[in-house]
Amino acid sequence: MKKEKGMLVWICACFVLMVCDFPFAYANEEEVSLDKANIDLTDKASLQRGARLFMDVCSGCHSLKYIRYSTMAKDIGITNAKGGVLDEVVKADLMFVGDKITDPIISAMTKEEGVAWFGTAPPDLSLEARLRGTDWIYTYLRSFYLDPKKQWGVNNTIFPDVAMPDVLYNMQQQLLKEPGGQAKFDNAIRDLTNFLTYVAEPIKLVREHIGIWVMLFLGIFFIFAWLLKREYWKGVHSAREDE
Repeated sequence: MKKEKGMLVWICACFVLMVCDFPFAYANEEEVSLDKANIDLTDKASLQRGARLFMDVCSGCHSLKYIRYSTMAKDIGITNAKGGVLDEVVKADLMFVGDKITDPIISAMTKEEGVAWFGTAPPDLSLEARLRGTDWIYTYLRSFYLDPKKQWGVNNTIFPDVAMPDVLYNMQQQLLKEPGGQAKFDNAIRDLTNFLTYVAEPIKLVREHIGIWVMLFLGIFFIFAWLLKREYWKGVHSAREDE
């Protein structure tokens, strides 16, 4: 009976590891309350808006070196009826750096230029969502505040003394002039967070889908293995009684 329980625990542990995510967290992040991003990786319209926002305000400094324009475009639905990538649309709306649609998304800013401007090279953001977590990114981008003592005149509540300026400030101020402006800004940040979460693991939805089927298979296999084990030991016990 203990063996059956152990196997069941093992199957449950595998299910959690395959289907769920455990982003790494920094110690200082545990001290702040993170807002829920509530993203939806199946919302391709949101992913497209997030991609455009990233290219407009982030790609000047940050790269996404582990993904190519063509792969991104196909995954987020910039395709024709046959599933082919709309190359011209991508080049016109999203390709501000790079020569070929098969190129990885690399910022035009060099490491040396980043150090000269900010004191440190802006990091590649390909894996940021897996490293820090989706909610962290969403909260961070909405947590800048004015601080005249800092180089760029801003600071951040969950990343004190961050070298990054508030690149979304102008957009935020413009939206705040409109009815429901704060909600519109939050939605824009949610789209950007959604896109960065996708970039961190483009096959996440596929992995989760496969994981569910694998766990169903293991569950069914466990039943047959347990029945086989029961019949085997039934025969062993019968043989001992006959002796």
